[in-house]
Formats: sequence, C-alpha cells, structure tokens
Amino acid sequence: MDTSMTYPNSISIEEDGDTGSSDSIEETGHTNHQSQCPDTSAIGKKKLPPKATINMPGKKRRLSSEVWDYFDIIPKKDPNDELKCRCKKCGNEYSAKSKSGTGNLHRHVKRCVKMTTKDIGQYLITSDKGALATRNTQFSQDKFRELLVHAIVRHELPFSFVEHEGIKNVLTYLEPQIKHITRNTAKSDVKKLHAKEVNRLGSELRGCPSRICLTSDAWTSIVTDGYLSLTAHFIDSNWLLQKKILNFSYMPPPHNGVALAEKIYSLASSWGIERKLFAITLDNASANDSCVAILKNQLKLKNSLICDGMLFHVRCCAHILNLIVQDGLKEIDKSVELIRECVKYVKGSQTRKLRFTECVTQTSLDSKKALVQDVPTRWNSTYRMLSSALYYRLAFCHLQLSDSNFRSCPSLEEWGRVEKICSFLQVFYEATNAFSGSKYPTSNLYFPQVFKIQLKLSEECNSSDDFMKRIASQMFVKFNKYWSEFNLLLAIAVVFDPQYKFQFIEFCYNKLYGPGSNELVKVRSALFDVYNEYVKISNTPGASSSCSRGSNEVYSPHGAKEQEDNQSFDILEEFDQFDTFEFACSAQKSQLELYLDEPRAKRSSHIIVLDYWKAQQFRFPDLSKLARDILCVPVSTVASESAFSLGGRILDQFRSSLSPQIVEALVCTKDWLFGDKSEVAMNVLAVIKAVRLQLEVAWRMHKFGIIMNAAVVNDEGRSIGWPWSTTLL
Repeated sequence: MDTSMTYPNSISIEEDGDTGSSDSIEETGHTNHQSQCPDTSAIGKKKLPPKATINMPGKKRRLSSEVWDYFDIIPKKDPNDELKCRCKKCGNEYSAKSKSGTGNLHRHVKRCVKMTTKDIGQYLITSDKGALATRNTQFSQDKFRELLVHAIVRHELPFSFVEHEGIKNVLTYLEPQIKHITRNTAKSDVKKLHAKEVNRLGSELRGCPSRICLTSDAWTSIVTDGYLSLTAHFIDSNWLLQKKILNFSYMPPPHNGVALAEKIYSLASSWGIERKLFAITLDNASANDSCVAILKNQLKLKNSLICDGMLFHVRCCAHILNLIVQDGLKEIDKSVELIRECVKYVKGSQTRKLRFTECVTQTSLDSKKALVQDVPTRWNSTYRMLSSALYYRLAFCHLQLSDSNFRSCPSLEEWGRVEKICSFLQVFYEATNAFSGSKYPTSNLYFPQVFKIQLKLSEECNSSDDFMKRIASQMFVKFNKYWSEFNLLLAIAVVFDPQYKFQFIEFCYNKLYGPGSNELVKVRSALFDVYNEYVKISNTPGASSSCSRGSNEVYSPHGAKEQEDNQSFDILEEFDQFDTFEFACSAQKSQLELYLDEPRAKRSSHIIVLDYWKAQQFRFPDLSKLARDILCVPVSTVASESAFSLGGRILDQFRSSLSPQIVEALVCTKDWLFGDKSEVAMNVLAVIKAVRLQLEVAWRMHKFGIIMNAAVVNDEGRSIGWPWSTTLL
C-alpha cells in the first residue's frame, strides 16, 4: 500500500519509505507526533528521529536539524508563494526558506506555551493514601545520564554496570524511549562531572575567608602504582569545618623530599591556594622533614606564611602516639602473654567456649560483654583484650579449677600487674580515639589529651614499681623527642576555647614544670607574635576599643567649638579630657588581651567553639580570623588515610587497570558530592554486616548455646581492635 500523500508543486511526504523520490521530503521515526511531548532541553544537544529533504529547483537539500521534529512543511498552493512551516503544537507559521535559517524555529520551541503545558494525556493518575494525584511521565535523557553517573560514583560501581543486560532490561521496562550508554560514555561523563566540580570547589577555596590547612600521605595501589593524597581543611563563611580531598594524584618514583615538595606545591598552585596555606600535617617519615623545609622556603619567597612558618609543620599525633606506645610495649611483661594465651585457649574450640560460658554464669558476670582477641601489631587491641580479660577474671580462675588442661591462668600478682598496665594504657587509648576521629573536630580538643599523657608518664617515671617505671621512662624519651615543639601549636589552639583559655595552659605547665617556667613564657610569646602578625595583615587597629577613642575625637572638636561660643562649657571640656586609669588601660588593650581578661566559661556548659567565635567575630574581628585559621588545623593524617581506603575499594583486583585520571575523578568526586553521606552509609553497612554475621553463626551454632558476635568497634568512623570477637550467652 502506498502511504505517500501528494501535494501540489511536486512536494510529497513519505512515511517509513525504503526509498525516496528525488522531489520529496522524506520523514522517518515517530508517526504520531501529536501524542508525544517533546523534551525541549534536548534542542541543540541530541539528534531526533525525523529527517527530511526538500527538492527545490536546481538543488537538493536535506533538513537535518532537530527542530524539524516539531514543525510540518506547509504545501504551496501557488509556486510563487513563500515556503512556510507550521508548529505541530500551537499552529504558528514561520518561514521555511533556507535564507531564514532555523534560529527562529529553535526560539519558538523553547517558548511555545503548548510545549511546556502538558496535555492531560501525558499524566498518570496515581493513588496515595486514598488521595488521587497526577504524575508527569516525561523522560529526560540528560537527567537519566546525570543520575546514572552519580550512582556509579556514589556506590563505586564498575563502568560495565551500564552494559549489564539485566540493568538495561529494567531501565527499558521503566522507560521504553531510554537510550542506553556504553562504559566509555559513562567514563566520559564521570570526567565531565569531575571537571565541573573542580571549578566549583576551586571557587569555594579561593573565596573562603579562612586560610587552608593540608594533610598529605603516600599510598601504593594493588598494582604497585604510587598515589599522593592531598586533603584541604578549612572553616567556611558559615563557620563550619570542611574537609575536601583535593587530589588523589599519581606519584611516580622517587618518593623523596624534593619530589614530594614539588608535587604538593604544584597541586596547591593548580587550585590557586598557595598563598592561603596555614599548616600542613604529615607523618614522621624523614622524607617529609625535607619536604616541609623546601615548601617553607618556596612559600617564604611569596611572603605567604604566618610568622615565617613557625606553626607550618604539624606532625601526625596518631602516628606519634603509636610510636610511643609501641616503644613501651617492647618491655611488655609475661603476664600480658599469659592473658593472650588464656583468650586463645577459650577460643580454641566450641567445647572450651561452652565450658567458659558456664563459668561466666556461675560467677554471675554479664555474658554479653565481648572477650576480645588482640592483634600484636595493634596496641589498642591489646588494651581491649586486657580490659575484657580483667572483667572475666573470676571466670578464668573458675575455669582453671574445672578444666585441668587450662594451665595458663595468671597468678594474683600477675593479675595485679595486668591491671596496672591496663590502667596505664587507658590514657593512650582515649587519646587515640580523639586523634583518629573522622568527624575532624577542632584542634582545641587535643591539648588536654596530650597533657594527660605527659602527666601520666611523669607519674609512672617516679613510680616505685620498677616494671612500670622502666616502661614509662622509655616512652617518655620518645614523647619528648616528638612533642617538645608540637605542644606549642596545641597550646595556642586551646587558648581559643572559652572553657579553657590561657588559665588551662598555666595550670598544666605549673603541674609539669613548676610556676614561671620557660615553657609557659614561650607559649605566651608565640601566641602574641601570631596575633600581632594578623593585626598587621588586616591593617586594622589592634585594639577593640578604638571606637571609644574615635568617639572622643569626635566630641572634642564639637566641645571646643561650643567653648568658643560660650565659656560656660569649660567644665564639659574638662570632662572630655578626663579618663580614669581603668578606662585608659582598657582602651589600650588589644583584642587578645580583652578576650583573655574575660572570665572563662564553665566546662559543664558544653560550648561549641566555632559557634562561639561566629558570635564574637564582629566584637573581635582580628582575633576571630586567627581563631578561624588555627582551629581548623588537623593533628592527624586520618583524612588522607580514609582516601586510601576509598582508593583501595576502587582499584581492586577486578578493576586494577583504571587510569590514574579516572581513579582521581572517582575518589575526589565521591568525596565532594557524597562525603558526609558516604560516612553514614559505611557505618550503616558495617552494622548490617555485623547483624548478618550474628544471624548466620547463631543459626549454625544454636545447639552449642554460643554466638559469635561481630563487635562493631567503628566509633565515628574509627576502626580499632580485632575485627570480631566472641560474645558469651
């Protein structure tokens, strides 16, 4: 059957024709355009099906523009008439001559009322809780691709995910008009999304009111490729602490100090923040010391550092703490080895676990508390093992009496020594939790933890117990090696906590070094030097009471003028020149001195330090700038190490051939778009895995009355101790 429709002047339209005559307009694709609602956002972005050709005298032209999907050619009634087209929606007519172009047609599609006002046939009626509602069924290919790329980045999906037949079938069922993309297209979209977010984050970094602190660390992938993670920490205009992974960049060898310095400086320069740096936190590798020295020299040439970089280099507190404790545990007593053997014996078989459960029940102890097996290379798991063993101390003694094969139970003297070791390690365990928090708290929280450690070490060094004295003395040497200079930054940071201020520094240093120590003078001098540097940079008066002095200058000429007119105002002129001694002293005080003179807040008030300085930023403008910069200094490299965890999940054994550019795009984009959401999701995932493990093992071992329980030790993103432990019923 011939479906062609012939019109005057030898112009014909053929639908779905296999061949077209030389004097026709050929159209393919949708046959019912009135029932389809076009996506006007697709104009200029994608090719739409209908294609047409016009035969004019002496030439042949193909109508290849997308806009012809929305217009019909109007047949000429007279050969001399102008060729026109009609909008399929509203019926407006426009010139279709080649000289007129298609610009007017594109503009009409974008503003056509009937293009954006959907027909009721384009809506579906749904029922929600007894109420009827309408739902638009229009599909956007661009929005689909955007959501698909976000899903790949957020859930760390492989690019081949978009080519899975099952996924394609589901998407086609949901939207028959969908256009599936390939893995290469998805990879290209990820690169575009990363480039877009780079521009957005770059503007945010360059416009943020605070200086920027960096953390950096190196990592080797599963295919032995080196990567450098660079993370920025800053406080934004809303006084919220931010953490952004700037780069996860390929780092070829050598990994010496010169190469690291060049890499970090080039990355900071690419973001345009090299003049806004305040501090950088690195671990204690020797290459990092030379790296920092080179960076400081480069930044000094641009006059970019505060006080010539006095506070620029920050050593990782978590790494230092680990070195100190590991050094002390080299002198570990045999009683700790006995505890380890006790736990291994109980976990050795199901029969022993059941027998130990009976001992726990007979001694009236809580059977739900976990008995932890430690990892010798992780000292915090050793602390948790000792703590749990001390709780089940009576059960172990009872097991010794009921089980003749159990011969490793410690004696009373050894249990007392274990108790001392556990109490000694508790201070370090609490500090490790504070230093390793993934929520990145402000730097004012760390000095109290360091003070507790130093005070504990000092007490144990003077202890009468030779064993504890030997351990503490060895650890104290390592402590002084790393924290002799680092205490300066932590001490200055705690001054900006209104619950502590400088009184806490005096209290701690008097406890440690005695009254009027040189260490206390050094901290006070460094604090005022840094503040004076900020006053100098801001080019504003250093005294917060400058308004009061300014008001005196305004009133004096006014009073002098009135004095000329009336001598009766002599007494008022004398009052204008009068100042009490107290007022004169306060007018000369700086913002820092006024802040320190104010009474400190009670520690029980639980003040959020950033909210406090947000409220005080207009009262102490210069001091608040210093507080904003120093409170965002990170004291550990946990941020960079969390990037390595993400990189390890992306570059696994199944996706080890990804290019470094794609790896960086995936790691950074996920952090920028879904950083906080991902942390919550990972915590929920850990709980789900723990519950699944509980149910599976409980089902298998129900007849023994013992459940292996996955102990979730991920406190605020921290993973410490043995990955699973035994819970006794």
